[in-house]
Amino acid sequence: MTDVLYRWPEAARFGKSIPKTKFYERVVVTPAVRARFVAEVDGITWAYKLAESTINLPPSEEVPEIQVFVVKAKGADVDNSVLTTIDKAIKQPVIFEVVSTQGTRMTATLKAGVPGGRYYSTEWGQGDRRQPLPPSITLPNLYAALLDPLLPNAIRPDEQVSDIAARLAEMSRLERDISALTRKLKAEPQLNRKVLLRQALKTQQASLADLTNPAHASTHDEELRNS
Repeated sequence: MTDVLYRWPEAARFGKSIPKTKFYERVVVTPAVRARFVAEVDGITWAYKLAESTINLPPSEEVPEIQVFVVKAKGADVDNSVLTTIDKAIKQPVIFEVVSTQGTRMTATLKAGVPGGRYYSTEWGQGDRRQPLPPSITLPNLYAALLDPLLPNAIRPDEQVSDIAARLAEMSRLERDISALTRKLKAEPQLNRKVLLRQALKTQQASLADLTNPAHASTHDEELRNS
């Protein structure tokens, strides 16, 4: 992770303050999540709309626009359930900037394909040092580039958003399998069973290493695309 923040294009500025109640109207919100909105959120701004009409990059069905929301926290941070509620209300991909007493961080989730709606985040940055948007030829290409500093592993060349989601989902599954096999191996008293578990563990670890390699797509990746 890095503490990168982007200098969003002035042409894409939207700058609309959104009352919290608007999200309650559009999404079913539990009392616990509503309480988090009240306790943790000072304000929500729909800050930028990155679209063909604003930055002249062609969209796709997967990424028709990219929305940038600034969530100002009352304290140190906001819970992911708050971000999830906003994401559910906004159908297009959303990049969040969370501003708190710790500084500013950028965070997002891929809207499909990753179990649990996991949010990926930069580190907290101090001040407002910003860099230009990554060079891009399409909105999906830009979205992938914006996600890159948030993700645990680098995006591969020409990797599409659906490919990224599939690879992250498979990595999560392999990490769970590796943890389960490691626990079984430690608890297994029989030598012959230990040998089989070690073999299975090495296979899963090799698959995970292959998926985390940023340089190339493997046979495993091709299987993911075709599954």
